[in-house]
Amino acid sequence: MSMKIALIAHDRKKDEMVNFVTAYETVFEHHELYATGTTGTRIMENTKLNVHRFMSGPLGGDQQIGALVATNEMDLIIFLRDPLMAQPHEPDIIALLRLCDVQGIPCATNIATAEILVKALDRGDFAWRELVHKYKPGIDQ
Repeated sequence: MSMKIALIAHDRKKDEMVNFVTAYETVFEHHELYATGTTGTRIMENTKLNVHRFMSGPLGGDQQIGALVATNEMDLIIFLRDPLMAQPHEPDIIALLRLCDVQGIPCATNIATAEILVKALDRGDFAWRELVHKYKPGIDQ
């Protein structure tokens, strides 16, 4: 099953994201990839992967991905955050993480958790997402 995966990385985490995606390129090539602007560009420059790019995070890219999360159209988020640097768009980041919690979408915010999720993805442990897509409840339910 092809999954929709969002890849987001703060500036000081972009190299780490590129290295991570490169290491697991054979896993990611079977899925639909989405990313905020610069992160997506860097991934495409360093791999053979195709990435749908949204705007830069501070310019609304986090919110664009959040819109897909809110409608349960995203299956997995890898968001390598820089916890030691203040972000001007922190409210957007918190909103995206909150939406992941509301929709029950797995979200890794560091490389250790990202690796666990990608290894589970490679094993096929996300088959339960098919049921979510098949029986997606409406807003009124």
